[in-house]
Amino acid sequence: MRKPNITPYLATLLLITGMVFSAYKNKGDNAKGLKDYYQKYFPIGVAVTPWDLSGDKRNLILSQFNSITSENAMKMGPIHPMENTYNWKVADSIASFARANGLKLRGHCLVWHNQTPRWLFKNEDGSVTSKETLLKRIQEHINTVVSRYKKDIYAWDVVNEAIADDSAYFRKSPLYQIAGEDFIEMSFRYAHQADPNAQLFYNDYNTEQPLKREKIYRMLKGLLAKGVPIHGVGLQGHWSVNNPSRSELEKSITLFSSLGLKIQITELDVSVYDGHQGGQLIKGNTQKAVATFTPEMEEKQLQQYKMIFDVLRKHKDHITGVTFWNLSDQYSWLDNRGRKNYPLLFDQELKPKKAYFEVTKF
Repeated sequence: MRKPNITPYLATLLLITGMVFSAYKNKGDNAKGLKDYYQKYFPIGVAVTPWDLSGDKRNLILSQFNSITSENAMKMGPIHPMENTYNWKVADSIASFARANGLKLRGHCLVWHNQTPRWLFKNEDGSVTSKETLLKRIQEHINTVVSRYKKDIYAWDVVNEAIADDSAYFRKSPLYQIAGEDFIEMSFRYAHQADPNAQLFYNDYNTEQPLKREKIYRMLKGLLAKGVPIHGVGLQGHWSVNNPSRSELEKSITLFSSLGLKIQITELDVSVYDGHQGGQLIKGNTQKAVATFTPEMEEKQLQQYKMIFDVLRKHKDHITGVTFWNLSDQYSWLDNRGRKNYPLLFDQELKPKKAYFEVTKF
């Protein structure tokens, strides 16, 4: 009897075995997310909307991150649109999601000059309210919101963007025009009264620009000298492929940590454009703008993300959290500037970009 030729069968078996091994290996690789790579360094978070909490986006959040922040739902305008009206539904859903999945939750933000309802600054007759009334309203708002999420939120951005970008010291917002710089101090005191265990942050952008950095440092140093309960500073991290430089980023971390403050990168994204220059205007279907993410942009973004995370790991003793501002390039607040941007580590199909592998390769 002729002996069967087992070579094809053996080849098939080896092929199947290899496929199984490869699938298992890939499954293992996919199971490791940003939060796992940085487990010994700091929590990795992401700003979310209610639409991110289901389907593939939910899965991406849970596989990659161990902290979340509400992008908009906890700001004063959305959550407290009228003096005696609070909208809890969306904020509650985000807090519930964090609780159910064992995620840390940051609160953003209690006092800000934007997305703030007009009633905060007006009397019933439409005239500008007094300093005393404004501070009372801020206190009631902070106490109500912070108390509701006392068991869920471990850290709050208490005051957001109070320092001016130009040569002035404080931003001339309605908050400042009515209450002066006292609204900053009192907001932190109110938040501490509402939740003595919460970590309280001052949050701002352009913290790596020398002029603004020095003004923020001056303000924080003065508040700390008065015993104001501030525990950290949030460097927003709305950066670009060209800014900040390594040296300016390190200077900011070193300067603020010298005050004994915790440092968090609170709103991280790396725009492929500088300011409002460049870019393809979006007309109709945003998918047509995909081609604008050029290989040159990709390489610059990759190098910038690599530099940023190299610095953050170096200063891990002072960095207590990093939060990306939005989940993927499907949607970013930077898209609202009239063009498609690609500022995050995951692309429009929720897949990791080349920059992702750079920040996890160390």
